[in-house]
Amino acid sequence: MQAPSQTCYTRLTMARQYLGQHFLVDQGWRNRIFQSLPRRRTETWIEIGAGHGEMTQLLAATEGRVIAVEKDARLAAGLRNRLCLEPAQFPEVEIVVGDILKLDPTTFARDQFRVYGNLPYYITSPILRHLFAFAQQIMSIHIVVQWEVAQRIVASPSRRAYGYLSAICQFYTRPEIVMGIPPGAFRPPPRVRSALVSMFLPGAGASVDVTDERRFLKFVQLCFSQKRKTLRNNLRARFSEDLIRAGLAACELGADTRAEQLSVAQFASLFGDLTGALRST
Repeated sequence: MQAPSQTCYTRLTMARQYLGQHFLVDQGWRNRIFQSLPRRRTETWIEIGAGHGEMTQLLAATEGRVIAVEKDARLAAGLRNRLCLEPAQFPEVEIVVGDILKLDPTTFARDQFRVYGNLPYYITSPILRHLFAFAQQIMSIHIVVQWEVAQRIVASPSRRAYGYLSAICQFYTRPEIVMGIPPGAFRPPPRVRSALVSMFLPGAGASVDVTDERRFLKFVQLCFSQKRKTLRNNLRARFSEDLIRAGLAACELGADTRAEQLSVAQFASLFGDLTGALRST
């Protein structure tokens, strides 16, 4: 794919900084990322933050549909012009101007789809939580994020990086860090290292007994509400001391257990015990 001119990048990049976007301009890194993605024919991809089309043409080469979502109207117009000038390079590409957080992706992709995005670092977690609302139709999510965020997504229980983001991502997906990406691959270069994270659905939630996902995720969020406190102290905001003591004992958890020590399955077990006991009182 022919890269946009330096002048184009300089002008639009300065205007785009308020959105926190760093454009993946290095062709070698774009190719490496693309080679790591599932590339089955006729699938639908939703691309978040299409920018200048850095990855759009590569995604379109899979001979499937690409729904390229771009919040910046000027960038979207530029990409749409490229589609008009080079239609053979962008088969089955649709440009959508809008904020992914305000869009229902199932209105564009009625069947199952995959997601790719080079996400602004400050909004990674809200975007993932929004996407998980449509988990039944998503086959996989592939995102370029800050390295520290990637570590949080894949962290195991009892690791320092493990937290609410880890638990919710692992409830819905099976995440893995595919590769690290240096700052020099982007323009403007970020001050931090980045990573490509692949998240295949379903996750641990498919093998646990949780019938009300919304209430369960609020429960997990409560457990992590004050990370320095024990699980017992955080749960006091909703449950009585007697229920908490009985729930921890039923799950073979000590009184000094902290949320970051629990796996998704253990959260589900504790949630079931506490909410079940609460209903029976």
